[in-house]
Amino acid sequence: MPERLRCAVIGTGGFGLDHLNSLLHCPRATAVAVAETNPERLKEAADRFKISRAYADYHDLLDQPDLDAVTIAVPNHLHARIAIDALQARKHVLLEKPMAMNAREAAKIVETAKKMRRTFMVAQNFRFNRHTQVAKAIVERGDLGEVYHARCFWLWRSNIPRIGSWFTQKQFSGGGCTADLGVHMLDTCLHLLGEFEVKSVSAQTFAKFGPRGLGETDWGKSALDPKKPFDVEDYSVALLKLKSGRTVSLEVSWAGHHAPDTREYGVDLHGTTAGLSLYPARLFRPGPNGFETIQLSLPIVSHNEDRIHHFVACALEGKKPLVAPEESLRFSSCWTRSTRPQPPARKRGPVSFGERTAGARPSDRIFRFTFWKGLFSRSQGLVLAACR
Repeated sequence: MPERLRCAVIGTGGFGLDHLNSLLHCPRATAVAVAETNPERLKEAADRFKISRAYADYHDLLDQPDLDAVTIAVPNHLHARIAIDALQARKHVLLEKPMAMNAREAAKIVETAKKMRRTFMVAQNFRFNRHTQVAKAIVERGDLGEVYHARCFWLWRSNIPRIGSWFTQKQFSGGGCTADLGVHMLDTCLHLLGEFEVKSVSAQTFAKFGPRGLGETDWGKSALDPKKPFDVEDYSVALLKLKSGRTVSLEVSWAGHHAPDTREYGVDLHGTTAGLSLYPARLFRPGPNGFETIQLSLPIVSHNEDRIHHFVACALEGKKPLVAPEESLRFSSCWTRSTRPQPPARKRGPVSFGERTAGARPSDRIFRFTFWKGLFSRSQGLVLAACR
């Protein structure tokens, strides 16, 4: 392996340009090639970052023998296919989130990475945030006592990414705001808790603004087709029960009439000794004069705050990345089950969550992060069956 990792970027949309910029400022890497199906975006990226090798077909890029690694920033439905092809070409792979469209695809990626003995990492950038790293150290030190509940959220008022792009079509994205924003905060939350095994989930989604053409932003470079239906969620809420018995609530929106708040996104941890919130990192605990709020200092952290730089170091040194493939696989097993089709409604008997009751709109369908059923029982109330 050379002293500098020779990298290529597949996909030169908004995230791909971010990858190229990180590689440009990484002392241990160099960007030698790009691949992009859109001719204008391909030329723009190659000219801007002075990259001589530009390919319309990513297979031609993977055939290059002097290429060590690729970073992948393409629509979600292409993640697994390109990642597996790259790994089989013996390239190290950094893959944008979400990892795949379903758990089966995710498992195939991890299996291929192990077989080819290549470094693989999902680009969960919030794990590298300085505030997150400080919070992780505090949790592991035991300053919060027993953490029994966590809340994570990302609440935008009007930020649907370009209605008619692949973001708002389920066949390409796998989901709406949950796949786009929710995976960030939920991954960060489970990372802080050190637990990725989810026992059960109760959740629901709504699509109240996108179908009406409201709440849109012009972020991104993806092609638009205004004739395509908006068939993903723009708001979701969920309650997860972990294997340990701890609970996590998740609330996400692309658009909504939310009250003004200083935090658009964050994680709150509730412990028996103290509480902690992100972002920014703050500690809440009893003090001599009542409860006190401590703004946490941000010392030198354990990992580089740039996920690309961290990936480069892991590939060169053969180290396990902060975002372990096994954790990403368990995480995919949670949220990607929501893509399964809904079973038909029963005529008699108790109503099963995952079905639509009479008169329910498709946009209000139950959102399942994993394969579960919930039944109403007179004696037990809402019972959540264990995930399989």
